[in-house]
Amino acid sequence: MVQSVAETEAAIPQPGSKAPAFTLPRDGGGTVSLKDFAGKKLVLYFYPKANTSGCTRESIDFSRLKAQFARAGTEILGVSADPVVAQDKFKAKHRLSIALGSDETHEMLEAYGVWQKKSLYGRKFWGIARTTFLIGPDQRIVQVWPKVSVAGHAEEVLAAAKAL
Repeated sequence: MVQSVAETEAAIPQPGSKAPAFTLPRDGGGTVSLKDFAGKKLVLYFYPKANTSGCTRESIDFSRLKAQFARAGTEILGVSADPVVAQDKFKAKHRLSIALGSDETHEMLEAYGVWQKKSLYGRKFWGIARTTFLIGPDQRIVQVWPKVSVAGHAEEVLAAAKAL
């Protein structure tokens, strides 16, 4: 029996592997691509849904530390399946200073292995597993944080970016 991609979970790329290429629509219009970050370090974090408590806290934390990430030569990109208009509202409402990408097709989410079967109160559904990747200037994955707990996470990623 052949299963479609939607019925299987892709593996999360591991440290040392090449980061999957992507081009996504982004907040404010235009697109954002992996190639835009060539020669720079990139924090790529995936969050389930704009304006939910954990996603808001995580995005505010990364925005708050944006200048410190910049001093460490590191860019930040948050990605969810929310449409661009929702990303724009989320960014404006919380005064976020980081770039946000929209993957409504789930192609990038699947390539990074973060589109997963989830369960909440006995209900099963597909959604984004909160995951962060640190990608090196050579566009290889340096570190992966699966199943992220938001408290202190941005600071932990900043320490890893500084050490790279």
